[in-house]
Amino acid sequence: MNNFVGLVLSYIFVFFLIIISKKVEKFGTEASRKFIHIFLGFWWVIAMIFFNNVIWASIAPATFVIINYLSYKYNLIKVMEREKNEGLGTVYFAISLLILSIFSFGVFKRPILGLIPTLVLALGDGLAAVVGKAVKSPTYKIGNSSKSLMGSTAMFITTLILVSIYLFSLGISLWLFKAVIISIIATLCEAVSIKGTDNLTVPMSMFIMIVLVTC
Repeated sequence: MNNFVGLVLSYIFVFFLIIISKKVEKFGTEASRKFIHIFLGFWWVIAMIFFNNVIWASIAPATFVIINYLSYKYNLIKVMEREKNEGLGTVYFAISLLILSIFSFGVFKRPILGLIPTLVLALGDGLAAVVGKAVKSPTYKIGNSSKSLMGSTAMFITTLILVSIYLFSLGISLWLFKAVIISIIATLCEAVSIKGTDNLTVPMSMFIMIVLVTC
């Protein structure tokens, strides 16, 4: 029963974010898109509370891989879409959640493993874009994608805070040193990724590092 409740809450949660993002859209389409991006990461909390197996945990993200691709293709959910030439970022986000669900709930059977990668994807990557646009700083280009120094700094600091708290709570030795290394790698992944691929590279690299450090 808990699994079914979790699935229903998952869809309600995403629907609620889309509705609220319509209000946020008055600040610009990028604001509404980042609102969804940042808060969607908290879906993992729902997953950890309600799901007890990989099948149930994978249904919602698998559904949104399809929905997000159709939205990208036909511009169905306008509040979360960028221009077509800016990549399949929303689809990659859902794919990442699906992969994290499979490995966390299925392969390792430790749902907590996916928490920090998901939060770094949502908060770190999301705040990097927000801060990068809000605060003027030197920029650099990777391909056709423009990144900012302040955006990368926001990514690093957010990741460092999240990873430090997590490793410290687990009593991991040299937790601060390891958190700094992990944060640097995550920031570099975000910096060099283009056309929304950071929604894949950041959580996947984070998951691998969290597993190496904590398992």
